[in-house]
Amino acid sequence: MQTTIPTTSTILTALLKADLKTQWRNRRAVVLTVLVPVIILYSWRGIINQVGPAFALGTCITIGLMATGLMGYSNAVARDRDKGIFQRLRVAPLPSWAIMASRLLVQLLMIIIITAVVLLAGYFLDNITIPAAGYFLAFLASIAGAAVYLAIGQVIVGLIKNPETVNSTTRLVYFVFIMVGMLGQLGVLGKTIKEYIIWSPYGTVQTIVAGAMNPSKWTNTTTEALLATIAYAVVLFSVGIRKFKWTNK
Repeated sequence: MQTTIPTTSTILTALLKADLKTQWRNRRAVVLTVLVPVIILYSWRGIINQVGPAFALGTCITIGLMATGLMGYSNAVARDRDKGIFQRLRVAPLPSWAIMASRLLVQLLMIIIITAVVLLAGYFLDNITIPAAGYFLAFLASIAGAAVYLAIGQVIVGLIKNPETVNSTTRLVYFVFIMVGMLGQLGVLGKTIKEYIIWSPYGTVQTIVAGAMNPSKWTNTTTEALLATIAYAVVLFSVGIRKFKWTNK
């Protein structure tokens, strides 16, 4: 009897379908992830003229990217590892990268959805319009920015094995990023903190997303923020991948 080994693309497709089904079962969490930045954007209606439309949209998209990268990705990986799913998948004839690739593709879909919803909310709720090229570049900047938060999530799930601890840690980091990031960039916490925030993972992502929406005002500072964002993603992913274990043992 001849045994047919499925191709990597076939296995990856099957994994992707399974991960999408899992994401659909957790659709309440998905709705909350999308809803939070929209609520913040709507609550900022009175100060959008002061902070600028690009700043407001960039901040809200960044918050959404943090939610899916930090809490969505890392908690899903920690949960699957705790249930022994990774250990069973590694017995199958497929490369290890395919196991994580399907999960990253699901997160990519979430990034696109979050960015699209925030941009639509800005247009219909706050009458915010940006150049046509800005919409396309905003999606590219969001993907680049999300890589940082996915990398941070990878570091957390690499250093911490217990899924409950991963969950509480990601929520704490998410809360700190939101509160210190937003207040710091608005200058509420002082000039020194503002400078630190601008070059933090939160600040660089917010800068490139906001800058992408108005290409004509792209500056050297925005370029430096993009380079810093890429550097954060590369370094953090390197650490997270090196520390990651497929089992909790």
